[in-house]
Amino acid sequence: MSTTTETKKQKTAKIIVLVFSFVVVPLLLLFLAWYPAVAATPKHYTDLTFSPPPAIKLPDYTRFTLANGMVVYLVEDHELPLVSGSAFIRTGDRLEPASKVGLAGLVGTVMRSGGTQTRSADAINEFLEQRAASVETSIDEDSGNAGFSTLTEDLPDVFDLFLETLQQPAFPVEKLNLAKNQERGGIARRNDAPDAIADREFRKLVYGDSSPYARYTEYATLGNIMRDDLVQFHQQYFSPNNILLGIVGDFDSKAMRQLVEAKFGAWKPAKTKLPALPAVTQAKQGGIFFVNQPQLTQSNVQVGHLGGQVNSPDYPALSVMNEVLNGFGGRLFNEVRSRQGLAYSVYAYWGPQYDYPGLFVAGGQTRSDATVPFIKSVRAEVEKIRTAPIAPAELAFAKDSVLNSFIFNFQQPEQTLSRLLRYEYFGYPNDFIFRYQKGVAATTIADVQRVAKTYLQPEKLATLVVGNRDTIKPPLESLGQPVTAIDITIPGSEKAGSGKP
Repeated sequence: MSTTTETKKQKTAKIIVLVFSFVVVPLLLLFLAWYPAVAATPKHYTDLTFSPPPAIKLPDYTRFTLANGMVVYLVEDHELPLVSGSAFIRTGDRLEPASKVGLAGLVGTVMRSGGTQTRSADAINEFLEQRAASVETSIDEDSGNAGFSTLTEDLPDVFDLFLETLQQPAFPVEKLNLAKNQERGGIARRNDAPDAIADREFRKLVYGDSSPYARYTEYATLGNIMRDDLVQFHQQYFSPNNILLGIVGDFDSKAMRQLVEAKFGAWKPAKTKLPALPAVTQAKQGGIFFVNQPQLTQSNVQVGHLGGQVNSPDYPALSVMNEVLNGFGGRLFNEVRSRQGLAYSVYAYWGPQYDYPGLFVAGGQTRSDATVPFIKSVRAEVEKIRTAPIAPAELAFAKDSVLNSFIFNFQQPEQTLSRLLRYEYFGYPNDFIFRYQKGVAATTIADVQRVAKTYLQPEKLATLVVGNRDTIKPPLESLGQPVTAIDITIPGSEKAGSGKP
């Protein structure tokens, strides 16, 4: 092909590009401006239709028990070259002595931050960083937790460290002191956020301030905790017959079982029995309680009483009732926030626990001058769902919402494994997932009203307000109940009486 022919074609192409850019495109944009697209007629959310939610399918898993009593679940997942494990340890901060509140949390922290008897914390951190792996430990209210994550190729080495962390923590004094100082910092800041104050003080009202489910770490209880306490707590609860271990990832189950048996099989079980769980009764039934925070321009409100447990046969119906009251499109949102304009946020939830009674709490944030109307309106909605049947549309929407959201707990194999471990930890049946689903699907209008009338008890509702006394108009006394002031001064704080560190 000649140079002259090539040049002509290039010039023609450039002319076409210029014409398209400066003539066609502007004309097209002008046409679109004159004749805008007509949007489809919008639909109300109640007119939308969706396909049925997919069924929950449990992954294939292997369950076995070692001779020393440790229960193990294995789930293969070969999508990525990763392996992760999680352990539930039968312990919890509810079992720590009242004089040493904070002990369990420190054990969970320093087990990892303090290294082991053969490896320093710095050496462990470097080891894990080089392999993009992790080993973590913690202790919360009702269980201890330990976990690891690693590339498949590094599993043997990381698994050794995981076992070592569980069995042989060093608990060095300097790391314990660092963790205690961090806890002191948290105590000093605990009155900074009004929502945190409301959560803490409401639990005290319902459970009682000496209950393991409502007590909090103080400067004095931290001062009572020594290294020997951590060692003793660890020895008492960290034994194989108190552990459920789940492992998911890229492995062969037969080979993984051999690895678990080889590494954990020699660990001797403990002979001591776990202590009985603390008893639970409601401390304050009824009444209005107030925390004065003069700097606030709004009030944080919580209204509620003792709740129930997840294993209640009425839990599915209570979940549906909860959805009718709560969330976007729920009664409280529509009535208290949208129609009456009384709240920035409003909620209600029936929050059961696995092996002790949880809480029923309704509340939110509102203007100081709307505090009393807000409380009246929330209580009115609680009474309404007790005394009048809900509408068929409410029932259908609530059931769909509960069932659809429940599915998201089982998207990944590790999520499902965590559920299986938790259900066994608390003694729930293997098919609890499907029993719950069937119970929600079978819930009727009559069921919702029955559980609302049975479990929501207006005479037991305790009301807590965190706000500015001078700007709450009308005053809380206008609600017709005694108002009790709550002192949130931090014991041992230098600024005694201020409620702030």
